[in-house]
Amino acid sequence: MKRKKILLWIVLLLAVLIQFYRPARNISASVQPYDITTTYNTSAEVKDILKRACNDCHSNNTVYPWYAEIQPVAWWMNKHVADGKRHLNFNEFTNNRISRQYKKLGESAEMVNEGEMPLSSYTIIHSNARLTATEKKLFSDWCEGIRSMMKEKYPADSFVVKKRVVPI
Repeated sequence: MKRKKILLWIVLLLAVLIQFYRPARNISASVQPYDITTTYNTSAEVKDILKRACNDCHSNNTVYPWYAEIQPVAWWMNKHVADGKRHLNFNEFTNNRISRQYKKLGESAEMVNEGEMPLSSYTIIHSNARLTATEKKLFSDWCEGIRSMMKEKYPADSFVVKKRVVPI
């Protein structure tokens, strides 16, 4: 019985101690010169979709809910946001090569149309991030419109994704 009490106290102490180790927040007050919406024509409706359903994980500005103050939830969220930004960051979008922009727009439209984005684990808590069929089509059409504009503006070899050479 005494071992169980000691173990319980150790677990409680660890639970309290981990609250003091917090990951850095994904919040940027600076102007975002490479933001997709500053370069490409974006309607108010698409900006709303990006804000509600995409930007918490795919931008430099995450809106943190109250439960992000509790560890280990904040660590999990930090990893999730970092992973999302690694794949696609709308605030840094135009700082990428045209080939990457073109590819990511196609992937984004496809993932939204197939219901892979926004993630169901996100929409469970953020019900306003759920996209209607009309919103999915609007977003997809916006992505495809930018891709079409790119095809008109840039030569065909601009869209070839260069393979990264991995040293052996």
